[in-house]
Amino acid sequence: MVKILVGLVAAVVIAAGGFFGFEFYTQHRITREVEAAFEQIRATGGKASHGKVSFDLKSRTLRIADIATESASQPPVSVKIASITASGVGQPDATRFSAEAIEASDLELNTRMPAGADWQVTYKVPRITAKDFSGPASLPRPPASSSVIDLYRQLIEQLGALTASSITAPSVAGTMNSGNPALGNGEFAYSNLALRDIKAGKIAAVTVDRMTFTATSQPKGKPQKVTGDLANLAAQDVDTAAAAAILDPQRANDDQYYRVYRQISAGAYTLTSGQGPTVRIEGLTADDIGARPSRLQLAALLAAIPSGTAQPTPAQAREMMERVAKIYEGVRIGSAEMRGFSMDMPEGGFKLASMRFSLENGKTGEFAVEGFDGRTPQGPIKLTRFALKGLDIAGLLRMTALFSNPAQPPPPDQALGMIALLEGAELKGFAAPYKNTGRPINVDLVSLDWGQFVGPVPSKARLIAKMSGPLDAGHPGQRMLIAAGLDKMAINLDLGTAWTEASRSFVLEPAAVELGSMLKASAKISLANVPREVFSINPLQAAVMAAQIEAGAIELTVRDLGIVDLAVTHYARTQNVSRDAARLAIVDDVRESGAKAATGNPDAAAAVDSLARFIETPGTTLTIKLTPLGKVPAMELFQMLKSDPLIALAQFRIEASTGL
Repeated sequence: MVKILVGLVAAVVIAAGGFFGFEFYTQHRITREVEAAFEQIRATGGKASHGKVSFDLKSRTLRIADIATESASQPPVSVKIASITASGVGQPDATRFSAEAIEASDLELNTRMPAGADWQVTYKVPRITAKDFSGPASLPRPPASSSVIDLYRQLIEQLGALTASSITAPSVAGTMNSGNPALGNGEFAYSNLALRDIKAGKIAAVTVDRMTFTATSQPKGKPQKVTGDLANLAAQDVDTAAAAAILDPQRANDDQYYRVYRQISAGAYTLTSGQGPTVRIEGLTADDIGARPSRLQLAALLAAIPSGTAQPTPAQAREMMERVAKIYEGVRIGSAEMRGFSMDMPEGGFKLASMRFSLENGKTGEFAVEGFDGRTPQGPIKLTRFALKGLDIAGLLRMTALFSNPAQPPPPDQALGMIALLEGAELKGFAAPYKNTGRPINVDLVSLDWGQFVGPVPSKARLIAKMSGPLDAGHPGQRMLIAAGLDKMAINLDLGTAWTEASRSFVLEPAAVELGSMLKASAKISLANVPREVFSINPLQAAVMAAQIEAGAIELTVRDLGIVDLAVTHYARTQNVSRDAARLAIVDDVRESGAKAATGNPDAAAAVDSLARFIETPGTTLTIKLTPLGKVPAMELFQMLKSDPLIALAQFRIEASTGL
């Protein structure tokens, strides 16, 4: 029995000794591996140190205290961590390290951003925790370049190599100091930062409950303070592999789009200035955000930014604009919307229901603002919708760069090329006060589209306008209408032009106008033998080629909605006669003038008779058709219309009719 007890005690002692011996060995080995990782940083020229390293074998918990590193890159990036605790650690294979949980406390990161001003940026994170973590067992090799872009790319690649169910930080605080009072300093903070479901270079969601910032500056020696507050910032389906590919300089010829975010959204955002307006946005959403590496060359853009505060030269400005234009061409946004934008100002402020746009290849499919509501000293301003169609932002930036040197403005053809940077515009539901009358101008619709360019000149266009407004008694041309009892005027306009190269024809159609309760008219005017060269911006060339243009058929329709009675009433008032006498006098004058015209053109008699019946019978429709009797040069016709309209009309067969 004694031997058994002695043997048992000996076994326990040996087992205990072996356990503690193995734990000591494991502790020593882990310490060596940690030191080897820090030595890898020092081997690249950086600085790295740490305090006590301990490992509890039973709970498989690793603790490292007092970590401090500084990169060899310029400007350097330094990191301090009070302690890191990894529990449930393991090594699935020789290349991976895993832990059930990792917690870092009192993390501080310092870096500089050399872009014009030497900004010093500091982040402080009291605690950051990762759950179900797995990552590379060794540090990656440092990038060949020490540029900020390469460091960001390496950081993104490292994040893509990790797996974790979550990485959270209850709070993050930071500061930005420029060292220049004019540029100022700033503070910012994030609450409840969380990354969820990180695997295979994808992050299911990145969320921040709240972000705040405060910026102070002293431009011209006058202190200014701006504060901001953003709630519920979230990014869904983040692709870190795509982000790293976009920043990879080896992909400078890669023209493929890579989607980085499926969606980015944010809740209410408030921006307050001590001496300025308060801005508020109720929400933001952007879907399908990506880029193509061939255009998004951020390193080249940073290199083009002049250092210091010196004014860039025209050449530098053009280069920088070209770089920015390429970035716009490289970014794709499937759709973006801002909701509930408002600005409070002492003079009244305004609200905007929404703003929407998309972006691809440097162009917006449509840039639209809706639901504008503001005030001026004269009264309220409202707008249902305003949209720009097919705005070429990249082209606009390049065109702006052409004007960077006032001593060398761009040639006219390049300046006129700005027209092609926009496909059209639309305005709906606009109302604004007219002068100090207390009455509004109302625009139901204005829509303008153009295209089919010949060089920089569009050969196809369409204008639709529907608007109304009060008449102005101070305007000489409107006094007659006011005297007749009208107090406002409504205009409906629809004009379209198109040139067809195959047939060399140019047509004005539709061409329709309605003037309130006065008249409704439409026309179709055609020109034949219109050469392509007539659209030249060279006035001499255009004038020479215009000599080839021939007049085509013309059709005009006018429906009386009250203009005849208005003219009769005005004539009666000025001549102090009755309305019936005034109408008869006007008809007699028309027939007398027509009789003279009929001697040179028999068709004119029928036209004059139709015009007389149009005046005699209110509410009728007058239709006139002009058909060329042969080839009629358009330029000669215009000259004849100025000198002798009757000879000009003699070049056409005239058909006229009236009807209800």
